[in-house]
Amino acid sequence: MSIEASATFTVMEPETMRRMFTGELGPDRDFFIYSRHFNPTVLNLGRQMAALEGTEAAYCTASGMAAISSVMLQLCSSGGHVVASATLYGVTHALLTHFLPRIFNITTTFVDITDHEAVKNAIVQGRTNVLFFESMSNPTLTVANIPELSKLAHDKGAMVVVDNTFSPMVLSPARLGADIVVHSISKFISGGADVIAAAVCGPASLLMDLHQGALMLLGPTMNAKVAFELSERIPHLGLRMMEHCRRALEYATRMKKLGVRVVYPGLEDHPQHHLLKSMANKGYGFGGLLCVDMESEEKANRPMHHLQNSSQFGLIAVSLGYYETLMSCSGSSSSSELNSEEKALAGILPGLVRMSIGYTGTLEQKWSQFEREISRMEVDSTLFSKN
Repeated sequence: MSIEASATFTVMEPETMRRMFTGELGPDRDFFIYSRHFNPTVLNLGRQMAALEGTEAAYCTASGMAAISSVMLQLCSSGGHVVASATLYGVTHALLTHFLPRIFNITTTFVDITDHEAVKNAIVQGRTNVLFFESMSNPTLTVANIPELSKLAHDKGAMVVVDNTFSPMVLSPARLGADIVVHSISKFISGGADVIAAAVCGPASLLMDLHQGALMLLGPTMNAKVAFELSERIPHLGLRMMEHCRRALEYATRMKKLGVRVVYPGLEDHPQHHLLKSMANKGYGFGGLLCVDMESEEKANRPMHHLQNSSQFGLIAVSLGYYETLMSCSGSSSSSELNSEEKALAGILPGLVRMSIGYTGTLEQKWSQFEREISRMEVDSTLFSKN
């Protein structure tokens, strides 16, 4: 695919312009007007994302929050209502809690996404527009029952929007019943921690409305050069995800044997292990993230410091899906937008350390870095379970 960097596009006959603006001729037939609407290179990446998620279409945006904001404003009018998981990425939670009610009078009811009776009761037929949740919650790694939740929402006339950023390849929400799937491409799909980008995957009627669509009117446009770079990374996403997931499972298993309080959906004692196994695409594992409970931020900072600065096991940074392991204490970083009550409701413990497992070096080399540094530290009861 070439990089088509043009902002505007020539037509050979004046009549063609009118036909494009009425929608008679469009990007599906290689007619382009202006790159804020559609661009050939960005459209190519969108087609890759649609194929990845099994949707009719996909529209690529400049950031994950641009994608989520546009979707919400497409599906909800003033006075609209959203039901959402109480455990969400902090900025998404802030968007739903503060910004949308203040600016657009769109309100959200937050629920425990694993309590299906609570979800059902929160969705009001004729009022609720959207059920929104993450396929794997950030940062607690709670797995949503996508087929059951989709049925609950559809029975009451609500659309289902799923953020699948944590589990590309592992889960396919649209194939499990979701209407729209959003991705922060900046994470696993990019893999290089060098690009801010996203995609909305769903029906063409929602994504490609030239005159009334939020994605057209709000202008969350992806740069064509960024789209070209990302399109080159999609072909090896499957291989990368398999290695992220393989190492995450192996590390979680070994950490548990050491007595570390670890949360990982691939472990059989995880509450949604069997659910995830039933929904997951075979051969891709259980996700590339795990969490370690350190009880407090202060007690979490010490091992993170040593694992970065002494053993080089990983890096202290937000984000995820990088080829190096990234570590952060979620409560004081990517979930800091939530107040203490909201964090408690979301199950975000003060010392919860989220680890996005990378794949540089050999598995044994990286594990030895982790194990060596842990053994050098004084045995601390906050790191290890009491049983």
